[in-house]
Amino acid sequence: MHVLDSSAFINEYTTSESIATIPLVREELEDEAGYRFDALEGSGMRIHIPDPETVDRIERAARETGDEATLSRTDVRLLATAFELDATLVTDDYAMQNVAEKLDITVDVIAQEGIDERREWRFQCQGCGRTFEENHERCEICGSDLERKRP
Repeated sequence: MHVLDSSAFINEYTTSESIATIPLVREELEDEAGYRFDALEGSGMRIHIPDPETVDRIERAARETGDEATLSRTDVRLLATAFELDATLVTDDYAMQNVAEKLDITVDVIAQEGIDERREWRFQCQGCGRTFEENHERCEICGSDLERKRP
């Protein structure tokens, strides 16, 4: 089974496998991509809503990789759906691919190259230069903004 992100509908992704997605994806689509979603739903595409416990697990994994601030509500639920259905996630989103790698979720990319390696981001204060493993609203030491950095 393949779980489709909005980029799959936009780029006219096709597969002979069964497909699934979540209702939030439809809200991101316009024009022809939205019509493709509707047509696939009408022809048997599974619409899945992941369990809250699985969503929490995905959010924890995203915090660990440093991708939490980058992932949308839709992204987190797509990852949770792929995890629950033991499915291949179809996306071009690098942050989603990074979290999927951590959770051993198979990913199929569409129009972009996939990730080469999983990254665990660090966050550096723009004021004092200190680094943190988790993202915060502001630096705990001097109060300046934090910036995501590759370790």
